[in-house]
Amino acid sequence: MPIAPTLPPDLPQKLIRMSDLKHRQPTQVSVEPGAAGRAAVAVDLSIVAVKKLRLTGTLTPLGKRDWQLDAVLGATVVQDCIITLAPVTTRIEEPLQRRYLSDMATPALGEVEMSGDDTAEPLPIDLDLAAVMIEALALALPPYPRAPGAEIGALSVTEPGALPFDHELVKPFAGLAALRDSLQTKGNSDS
Repeated sequence: MPIAPTLPPDLPQKLIRMSDLKHRQPTQVSVEPGAAGRAAVAVDLSIVAVKKLRLTGTLTPLGKRDWQLDAVLGATVVQDCIITLAPVTTRIEEPLQRRYLSDMATPALGEVEMSGDDTAEPLPIDLDLAAVMIEALALALPPYPRAPGAEIGALSVTEPGALPFDHELVKPFAGLAALRDSLQTKGNSDS
């Protein structure tokens, strides 16, 4: 029996008992946490804020016991700029697909060989749509948010009276390229 991951108690949850679903027709699903839930998600993901967050989709039966979730994650998040620490607001619209398979073995602890299909998971007893939503949001967040116009500047630190360090002067093959060019020029003029 798979063990459900334990989430912090303030994170939103929306459990769907898979055995209660009708196996002949798709089921519409949706989860949209309130302000407290969005704040808990922001804390969990170490970002400034989650202004909007929603997952809507359809659970469709696959065969007799398997299910497929086709959904869209919609979110508006605020993160710190990696350069200036100014708030950066990002809108995310991300499709996602998960397949829950009854015959898929739960991996044992330790080393696990990954298959090429990253959408397949063991069929849970209860599917937590909020956990799926939070995982999808974590994967969709921009890894290096930048405020408009924020650029990494050059920093030059030297002792008083010394010339600043110049990367162009210390490139090991820069001198060889200049020598090659001068030899080619000399070879062309000799011909």
